Amino acid sequence: MSIKKADSAGFCFGVNRAINIVNELLKKGIKVATLGPIIHNMEMVHELEEKGCTPVESVDELSNDTTLVIRSHGVGKSVIDALEERGINYEDATCPFVKKIHKIVSSTSPDSDVVLIAGNKNHPEVCGIIGHCASDCYTFNNEAELDDLLPNILKKNNKQVKIVAQTTFDTQEWKKCVKKIKKLCTNAKIFDTICNATQVRQTEASQIAAESDFMVVIGDRHSSNTGKLFDICKRQCENTVLIETAAELDLNKVSDAETIGVTAGASTPARIIKEVLDTMSEVKSGETNLEPSFEEMLEESLKNFNTNERVMGTVLSIAPNEVQVDVGRKQTGFIPASELSNDPNARPEDVVKVGDVIELLIMKTNDQEGTIMLSKRRVDAQKGWEELKEKAESQEVLSGKVTEAVKGGVIVLYNGSRIFIPASQATATREESLEDLVGQNVDFRLIEVSQNGRRRRAIGSIRSVLKEQRAAQREEFWKTCEVGKRYKGVVKSLTSYGAFVDLGGAFGMIHISELSWTHIKHPSEVVNVGDTVDVYIKDINEETKKISLGFKNAEDNPWEILKNNYPEGTVVKATIVGLTTFGAFANIIPGIDGLIHISQIANKRIEKPADVLKVGDVVEAKITAIDFDKKRVSLSMRALLPENEQAPAESNEEAAE
Repeated sequence: MSIKKADSAGFCFGVNRAINIVNELLKKGIKVATLGPIIHNMEMVHELEEKGCTPVESVDELSNDTTLVIRSHGVGKSVIDALEERGINYEDATCPFVKKIHKIVSSTSPDSDVVLIAGNKNHPEVCGIIGHCASDCYTFNNEAELDDLLPNILKKNNKQVKIVAQTTFDTQEWKKCVKKIKKLCTNAKIFDTICNATQVRQTEASQIAAESDFMVVIGDRHSSNTGKLFDICKRQCENTVLIETAAELDLNKVSDAETIGVTAGASTPARIIKEVLDTMSEVKSGETNLEPSFEEMLEESLKNFNTNERVMGTVLSIAPNEVQVDVGRKQTGFIPASELSNDPNARPEDVVKVGDVIELLIMKTNDQEGTIMLSKRRVDAQKGWEELKEKAESQEVLSGKVTEAVKGGVIVLYNGSRIFIPASQATATREESLEDLVGQNVDFRLIEVSQNGRRRRAIGSIRSVLKEQRAAQREEFWKTCEVGKRYKGVVKSLTSYGAFVDLGGAFGMIHISELSWTHIKHPSEVVNVGDTVDVYIKDINEETKKISLGFKNAEDNPWEILKNNYPEGTVVKATIVGLTTFGAFANIIPGIDGLIHISQIANKRIEKPADVLKVGDVVEAKITAIDFDKKRVSLSMRALLPENEQAPAESNEEAAE
């Protein structure tokens, strides 16, 4: 089997630029929104949404503290005008190739020009182009629609026809339309505005499809350019499929194909393309991992030695490298350790005990040496095979032990049978280590059980079971969750503005301001990924299913500590943390600063606090007043002086009034 991926597959320049703009804003902690999905790929949209980028339907939904990123498709002039009128910050991520079209159509004259746009009139890019047209404009999506449109325009208008194309328009269809236009309208001005990357992508996809017996197009089904790629590939290869993720792959088609072609739309992330390629490779590697070819050759060679006969044997003795058995014949029977179990880590004494009566397969008879080589694991595998086929049909959830991590996945042992779990199906996310699964008991489901000659293949999925379990947890969570309820969760990711926590069925976010009563610059100062945290629900947005979490303990509130331990009149040692013209701010306990008014610093007139104090000084002061509502504390150094020394200079006393 060969797999050929198009070099042009994946993000184009415009999409990559738009994603980078959003990520840079999010890194700075800026609240970001996009007018509609930033790109036509919901996997990426959800990923950015988790980071804090929210899609909105209209400018009216935007708050003044939000920065709008105009997606690569562009928007109409009226949208730009509305943003500027309301004073909303925005970053224009419109693809430069789309901007070029905006410039062309906006420079037309309503008196002398009419604009034709080749593209889907409902596509956001075309809607944006229409919104910049200074003249009357019409759209067509193929040659047939152009045939209906062009004669009427030529009859009604004595104007110059100017034609532009959506950047992702089908290049073959465009050529046919241009030919038609030149024939019927000789003075038309045609602007070939199809993006060069689109032309390369479509040409390459067509060539690869023509050479393949199975063609895979990866991309969101709402993506215009992905849909066109699918149509183009389908013309060359009837066996063409469009998938959004690796989970949609038909593993049987992958297994049967000799030549596989792969391309992807301009809004398809590289990680999804890689996952599809890895999954296809894993399917093929799974065939060799399950029943190695040397075993097939060994079994074939044993046919001449009275093999494949089953016998019952009684275990006589157990050694590290073999088990001796009595099979009722004159020869001595032995089972090599490798033929006891499919679990390579199993010890012989853990598999059988002296006196056990077990069914065995004769692998080789050596009359000269008087021995018979036997296998237990092959009998177990044969017995389990029929059961596996039944389990695959019923889609029952099974349990087995992960015995080893191999190239492309892991092996699970179930009732003596080896089940290959591709890496893409072994864990809930790609970031998790396969090695960590070894030795664990896991739940899985069989997704393929097949036999080709002597080669058997059983492929399973742990991820599908995990997804179902997660969905059940999610459903149960939303039935019982409520504001104020406490949960133990695991920190899954950190951003500059907070920590995302897995609550077991749903994710919630602890805002950075909720992580500590004192000011911190980043959540990592308090929590790390993998930490188990005790949180409570502060707020639930039922529409967006977003959960805000609280983390700070009330007993750690510095104002509660102050109330309980530092009443008015308490003398404290405080550290000077700031100086102003009217006084000095001093830290009493972490999280609370008090003000020493200039009149309360000394018993003599001072021009400014800096004449007496400097930042970092530790001074004794008396708490003279606490306003818990306004969160203010007043301190006095002067109050600790002897009574005859407390009278301040007149000018300072007046300043205090």
